[in-house]
Amino acid sequence: MSDQPLDPTPQTPPTRREFLQGAAAAGAVLGAPLFVPARVLGLGGETPANSRINLAGIGIGPRGTFVLQRMLREKEVQFVAVCDVQKARREAVKLMADKHHGGKDCATFRDFREMLEKHKGIDAVLIATGDRWHALASILAMKAGKDVYSEKPSCMTVTEGQAVVAAAKKHKRVYQTGTQRLSEANFTIANELLRTGRLGKVHTVRAHIAPWDDAYMRRDHLPGQPEPDKELVDWDLWLGPCPKRPYNAAYVKGGWRGHYDFHTSCIGEWGAHTFAQCQVALGLVDASPVSYTYVNNRTGDGMVTTFANGVKMVLQREGWRGTCGVRYEGSEGWVAVADGYKAPEVSSKALLADAEKLVRAYTERTGRPIVPGDGLDSKDPGHRMGHVRDFFDCVKSRKPTVANPEVMHRSMSTVHAANICMWLKRDLRYDPKKEEFVDDAEANKYLSRVIRKPWSLEG
Repeated sequence: MSDQPLDPTPQTPPTRREFLQGAAAAGAVLGAPLFVPARVLGLGGETPANSRINLAGIGIGPRGTFVLQRMLREKEVQFVAVCDVQKARREAVKLMADKHHGGKDCATFRDFREMLEKHKGIDAVLIATGDRWHALASILAMKAGKDVYSEKPSCMTVTEGQAVVAAAKKHKRVYQTGTQRLSEANFTIANELLRTGRLGKVHTVRAHIAPWDDAYMRRDHLPGQPEPDKELVDWDLWLGPCPKRPYNAAYVKGGWRGHYDFHTSCIGEWGAHTFAQCQVALGLVDASPVSYTYVNNRTGDGMVTTFANGVKMVLQREGWRGTCGVRYEGSEGWVAVADGYKAPEVSSKALLADAEKLVRAYTERTGRPIVPGDGLDSKDPGHRMGHVRDFFDCVKSRKPTVANPEVMHRSMSTVHAANICMWLKRDLRYDPKKEEFVDDAEANKYLSRVIRKPWSLEG
């Protein structure tokens, strides 16, 4: 299932498990590893602070491997199982995990439903499939009682986003989406400058969208090729909720990008990060813009979206020296930041005079972690505030993560509305409370997609 190429952001590039001793129950298989879920060891359903967190992975390709390597550096994490529809991928991840833990206990599965049903020791899952699977796999994992860290973009439609929010609430699960810039110091400095009023009255924010591909994705499919053996690549499971399409090896090598069936366009590619960043900074984590102005190009570059409070968010492909940038403009100044900046760029150096104090105040107020730059990303010389660490802390405390389901859903709703505006080639109005377009039946048809049986968003 892992077909996720490297996220085009600073990413690429992680104790022997403590066996629980005791008499084996009658009928148990001698020598089989015993994984006890952390929740079983906790009190009142919570995870004790020093217990193991048994982690599994679904669809661990290049991006997933990078995140997993980071997760394995957390002392309480034990990676116990991997599921992937590609045999080579699941075997590679098992080899990596077993080498890290010094054993041979990482189980492998082709079908994640089997993994969730049979491997009772799993506490949390890392989901790093292609876009089409993020929401559905998250819902099914939470339904099975697992906490979820899902890569972005984390839903394909507004309806999928609603279903993820509902599943997390119903099953009382911790969920984090992989918008890691919400856990990086430079981006937090920019957000805090806005939140604390240092920029004055903010009128415009600018959100970086990916400078490749376009918003008009392909609606055809690649020519069919002979399907490989299911154990090598389970094509039907790779497709999952998407329409039945003929197999083509290019898809599983990352060639699904740019296809409507599988992708969220150039807008979703980086907008999943930058829209969330802007909406969190503005304190609009429970809303989306109410209007979208069509721009006559193929990418959405220059589209103006407007929130109910009058603040404009402009989609912009250029203007930063790095990737996934944001810029906030107010009556008293501006701040801009992107990956690789040693510090945010500002209209006045005085804005950064107490930058470190802003980060400390943020972490004290929110309780979120901060860790030194790990050196894995040459473009990241500063500090990152532990997006992965925040997830595991919340697995223990049961508190909401920084990129919780609502943050994911509302920012992705903005992605979807901007895409629909481009597809229909006209301005649109959106009601964030009703979560539908205003008096526009044609636009509302795009709020959901047909889910191929037997799959369902019911959680």
